[in-house]
Amino acid sequence: MELQETSKNNFFVGYDPIMQSATDALMSLSKVGKIYIKAEGDLIPNAVSIANIIVENFLKNNSKIEQITLDSEISTTDGKMTSNIEIIVLKN
Repeated sequence: MELQETSKNNFFVGYDPIMQSATDALMSLSKVGKIYIKAEGDLIPNAVSIANIIVENFLKNNSKIEQITLDSEISTTDGKMTSNIEIIVLKN
């Protein structure tokens, strides 16, 4: 059964400490089985760290990274380009 992406599945990376964010993401993953870790700009390395902490430390051999999507958007107001990332983490 394929899970549909809902707001419960989305985990937006903020400026919280990485371990706290990884724990929060793990709690979400435990409830729904699949999360979309999303970040943009300077927070992209934090998103990668959170995904790695979950897959390699918290749920070693019980989870996997299904897909990583990188993209960039250009603002229509000032023309700035902002990169973003979406990492899909599955619990086995």
